[in-house]
Amino acid sequence: MPPQQQATADPRSTPESPAPAFRDPGLTTAERAADLLSRLSRAERLAMLHQAAPAVGRLGLAAFRTGTEGLHGVSWLGTATVFPQPVGLAATWDPSLVRRVGDAVATEVRAKHAADPSVSLNVWAPVVNPLRHPAWGRTEEGYSEDPHLAAQLGTAFSAGLRGDHPRVWKTVPTLKHFLAYGNETDRAVTSSSLSLRTLHELELPAYRAAIEAGVAGAVMPSYNLVNGRPNHVARELLDELRRWAPGSVAVVSDAGAPTNLVVGERYYADHVASHAAALRAGVDSFTDNDADAEPTTARLTTALEQGLLTDDDVDRAVLRLLELRIRTGELDGDADPWAAVGADAIDLPAHRELAREAVARSVVVLANDGRLLPLARPGRVAVVGPLADLVLTDWYSGTPPYAVGLASALSERYPEADVTVATGADTVALRALSTGAYVTVSTDGAVVTATAPRADGATHFEVTDWGDGVLTLRSAASGRLLTGAGWILRADADRVGGWVAQETFRRHHHTDGTWSLQHVGSGRWVRVQHGTATLVAEAHRPEDAERFAWRTVRSGLVDVAAAAASADVVLVVAGNDPHVAGRETEDRPHLRLPVATTEVWRTAREACDRAVLVVTSSYPYVLGPETADADAVVWSSHGGQELGHGLVDVLAGDVEPSGRLAQGWPATEEQPGDLLDYDQAAQGATYRYGADDGAFPFGHGLSYTTVAYEELVLDRPELGAPAPTHDHPALGPTRSTADDGETVGARVTVRNTGRRPVDELVQLYSLADDPVPDGADRSASGGLPIPRPRRLLLAYARVHLEPGEAREVVLRSDVTRLAVWDVAASVPGAPEDWVHVGALRVQPGRYTLAAGRSSADLPLRATLTVTGVEPGPRPFAGSAVPAIAATHTDGLVLSDLAPEAGAVLEVAPGRAHGVARYDRVVLQGAASVTLRLASARPVHGAVGIEARTGGTWRRLGAVPAPVVGPDEGTAARYRWDQVTTALADAPEGVTDLRVVLPAGARLAELAFA
Repeated sequence: MPPQQQATADPRSTPESPAPAFRDPGLTTAERAADLLSRLSRAERLAMLHQAAPAVGRLGLAAFRTGTEGLHGVSWLGTATVFPQPVGLAATWDPSLVRRVGDAVATEVRAKHAADPSVSLNVWAPVVNPLRHPAWGRTEEGYSEDPHLAAQLGTAFSAGLRGDHPRVWKTVPTLKHFLAYGNETDRAVTSSSLSLRTLHELELPAYRAAIEAGVAGAVMPSYNLVNGRPNHVARELLDELRRWAPGSVAVVSDAGAPTNLVVGERYYADHVASHAAALRAGVDSFTDNDADAEPTTARLTTALEQGLLTDDDVDRAVLRLLELRIRTGELDGDADPWAAVGADAIDLPAHRELAREAVARSVVVLANDGRLLPLARPGRVAVVGPLADLVLTDWYSGTPPYAVGLASALSERYPEADVTVATGADTVALRALSTGAYVTVSTDGAVVTATAPRADGATHFEVTDWGDGVLTLRSAASGRLLTGAGWILRADADRVGGWVAQETFRRHHHTDGTWSLQHVGSGRWVRVQHGTATLVAEAHRPEDAERFAWRTVRSGLVDVAAAAASADVVLVVAGNDPHVAGRETEDRPHLRLPVATTEVWRTAREACDRAVLVVTSSYPYVLGPETADADAVVWSSHGGQELGHGLVDVLAGDVEPSGRLAQGWPATEEQPGDLLDYDQAAQGATYRYGADDGAFPFGHGLSYTTVAYEELVLDRPELGAPAPTHDHPALGPTRSTADDGETVGARVTVRNTGRRPVDELVQLYSLADDPVPDGADRSASGGLPIPRPRRLLLAYARVHLEPGEAREVVLRSDVTRLAVWDVAASVPGAPEDWVHVGALRVQPGRYTLAAGRSSADLPLRATLTVTGVEPGPRPFAGSAVPAIAATHTDGLVLSDLAPEAGAVLEVAPGRAHGVARYDRVVLQGAASVTLRLASARPVHGAVGIEARTGGTWRRLGAVPAPVVGPDEGTAARYRWDQVTTALADAPEGVTDLRVVLPAGARLAELAFA
């Protein structure tokens, strides 16, 4: 054992000795961690690399565990305040509010820790993955489709979790999930293909702001791969993230991800090699095998013995974890400023008030064509639909101390009104053909048998159709849901819940008119046992399932029609259950409202001529023509315990609506593009690249008044282009550029022309010119050499206006926000890895800045001129060019050069060939080119090199692809050959070059001589 690995005793064992350095709050975090590390043995250090780190008694160190879930409240630890889902918090567009929510969550985490010290102060939140596609099952967990807005709100939440003490963090936030994670379908094995532009313009910015601000102390990589390499061994990406930080950043694996490197992704042949690679790449804490640390420590120990790891590799990881722990005040004793937070700091009055405020501020009025809102004082109100008075929580919610639904809140707000509730669910009785008796339930829900001779109240079930055949059945006798959590069915579940939902069923229709039930969670079919007539979920085939005669005792739609017909106004409350048809592990099957919900709407609308559609959901919907006749449409996320109060505050006009969409709602299901395709520009997806605005665009939200946008004036119509950079600028001006001549200010004059006050969200965007055809002269057509997003949010500000009031709002933005990733640009002294091939560059030219109330409603325009000189052509002769420095690719994706580093181009799956194009290059003087090639599989055809002259592509040379041997398998993809060919008559002057790769070929580099 090396000398630095010798364990030393804790000096506290000698009463007269001073406290050890690691317990001295006067030292820096790094100094304290280094001292503590020096006192740990190798075995103790290795043990700390698992999520469940054991105690080190001789040093007075308690056991430690990473990860308390706190996405929008403390999760899984009993009663806690439940705030709106993050996608709802984002609709406030209010970082200060989001920060206050984060602070309240941190207080309750501290309270849980005070009650149980094993509760970790390392919080696994926020989620800052951009919401690029509404079909993603975890949409509810993120903030926005715009990565910079997601970063700003995630930074605010992190700042709240971190607290404001300069030394001790209230909690240590963990950013999730790094990187390019936005699909649940095959999430642990899919590779997200990112071009350098997509990486730097749409993904990395979401994480940078919180890390750079020093308010996130940890990061969790995502399950997926990026460009063919698992994120848990993506050293270059993790190194880039750590470069942004003012201090250390711990990397904690996602649950089971280390094992998945071998079992699912099959990226490594054995767990020793995979664990060593993950640690070398920068993963510090292994969340694997639940609380059993032995497999992790055994694999890492073997890796050390085999020379796959060094003690320095281990020490780097342990040091970062120790710094995380020191930041929590764990070793500060009475000097921990947060130690006074007691176990009773749960459900505080201030947290209740904040929860209600957060819901109200997050409500978005999507449409109000019938001017029904705000509600006039109603005499009779019908509240109908599956969520009429229901408050639902998601997988990452805690247990709310109470819950107020919409109907209850309306009754409270209008005590003199007659509020009628109709869920639209049918009440049924099920008669089992095997016994001839009806299914009956005991009052406690513990016994469910097919033994009732008559269809009395104990046999009644309220059936809610959540869409696509998924049902829940609520017993009238117990008031609770039928569940298959055990193979014997019970009716004692308060809600749909669990990692695998146990309270949902599918109904199978037989040709004889009978029905069978399949338990969705287990896939087993319900049958009735002989003798006891107990219902169990155990049959493997529908043929073995019980057949039920399905009697409708009461029609839910008849109840809806009756309630609506007698009402002055009907509120149809639609949406999703967060555990059904879209959640972690499950993407949405489609973007439509459930058919059964649509029928509730049609029934209510036809019975009442004043109808409001209230959508409470985890994600956007495509609202089809069936709901187009709504007088008003309102959206809220699942808002937690104060959902009803917050909604009614806005519906009644007690709070002016101020919510705006941070994720647009598409008009069609095709508009968002392919869920597994991360190239938003190519798909025309999200507000940045979409040609269509969608049904309700990004930034949209109505108020109860009208606002006129009168004037937009730039404080400087012209400024110079800054130097290329690798810094991803945050939304709004940063400290480094606020006063250095690299910001532009936009003065927007707005006037409230209505009769009610308003909190208007004034938004500033950059607009792109129409696309220029490939090969055309962009400068001559008014375009810029590298195409820009069609729309780009630059800044926003909230302004309060009384009726008739006009105010000038100043919005400022760094000019670097106009930058695009240019593969031909460079930054002196940048790391020499694939991540830094190119740079962010602001192109000289004219830019249209526009101001308005949403990304699609921008009535004011102004022109900003950026001066500078466009860079000259790239001199290829005598240089080696990374293949990924292509200006444009077609049919190619980035992939891994080697298992742990580098990036190359290879032909995309399903394509016969791919093309890499390198624009504006000079080949003059080059007589040959050497290609660095490999083959992922047998290749048919040669690799061609062509140049464009006068609009025509001409072959300059060709080389054969490397041959894959019959026994090489996947090893061939990393066997790189240098293949040289002469260039036939390389054109003079500036030209475009392209390389045509046949399927299976991989290209790393082009070297010209």
